[in-house]
Amino acid sequence: MAISGGTYVIIQHASYLRNHGYDVTLAVQEPFSAATLSWHDEAPKLRCLPIEEAKQESFDLVIATWWKTAFELGNFDARRYGYFVQSIESRFYPESEGPLRALVDATYHFPIEYVTEATWIQHYLKDDFNRDTTLVRNGIRKDVYSTLGLASALRPTDAQPRILVEGHFGVSFKNTALGVRLAREAGAKDIWVLTGSPIKWLPGVSRVFSRVPMVKTAEIYRSCDILIKLSTVEGMFGPPLELFHCGGTAVVFDVSGHDEYIVNGENAVVISTGDTDGVVSVLKKLINDRTELLRLQEGARKTADNWPSWQDSSALFCKWVEKSLGGPPMEKSVFTELTVKAFNEYSDQEKQRLNTNRWVVRRHKLSALAARLPASLKLRIKQLEAVGEVIFGGREVR
Repeated sequence: MAISGGTYVIIQHASYLRNHGYDVTLAVQEPFSAATLSWHDEAPKLRCLPIEEAKQESFDLVIATWWKTAFELGNFDARRYGYFVQSIESRFYPESEGPLRALVDATYHFPIEYVTEATWIQHYLKDDFNRDTTLVRNGIRKDVYSTLGLASALRPTDAQPRILVEGHFGVSFKNTALGVRLAREAGAKDIWVLTGSPIKWLPGVSRVFSRVPMVKTAEIYRSCDILIKLSTVEGMFGPPLELFHCGGTAVVFDVSGHDEYIVNGENAVVISTGDTDGVVSVLKKLINDRTELLRLQEGARKTADNWPSWQDSSALFCKWVEKSLGGPPMEKSVFTELTVKAFNEYSDQEKQRLNTNRWVVRRHKLSALAARLPASLKLRIKQLEAVGEVIFGGREVR
């Protein structure tokens, strides 16, 4: 239940269902507390249970929301099952992790109801797994994200535009530190960072906003002109669209899902993934050409005006829920059979991989040791890692 775009989407749909008469439970794999839930204004109102407790109850429909929960479906007492696919999550892992990527993809063999948020995912599931998937694009909290309201600071009008870099640190495909470095290289003098990582300071950054409650993020967006978002794996990412609603524009890679609402040269600038020189060149132009910046921001505003609210989006999600509830029941033995098959194949392939690369074994042992460190020390290490990424990171795109 910690801060993430994927969890945000789940909370929005779950809140809509609860508000429209459904008895909704979130079965949560990781430990959580009131503090964990406080970043989203709707999360504390939801019924959240540790996943092992939720398995003791009975449900009409159980929906997996990422690949690890898909393998848990057969452990729930339910009449129907569904899968909300927010990205092709095997892409979250490097190509060197071939067995793990195959294990993630094995979840798309489950013969259940599917729903997704992006056209490219819908096509991928059909082309590669022959799955018919309902498309429900993410909405926007129009009550939160708009040009009206408080701002963390006034936008500069007689100085350089203010740059915002958004994303977690320590997640290679987010390329958050790379965004900071390229903004500095382009000559940006006022760079802000919005992150879910527990950090307080970064070199060359004017202000760092860490783990900000959702309803406060709009105040940051209203203060900034340009968002840099250089992730290379997404489903349908939300921050550029949120900034559109708050009066800004964005510079992004041509990551899968960007084309759900971004049109290059009309409401933002899309750079070929990995073209760091292109990012720097575009930023230099936007920093020095306010007319072009204002043109893109006007295009972004038009996109925002025409984009559906979460009410509209979740109403479509609710229709998918009704469809799933009306479908045929599934024997849990199917989950067991497919899960055992997937893990047996993973085990065989992973053993072979580890036998040919002993450094992987050592790295896993180091990760296990790091997981046992005190929380305060882990937070300090994350801060140092983020600073290190900004200072010492190269131009390599993950």
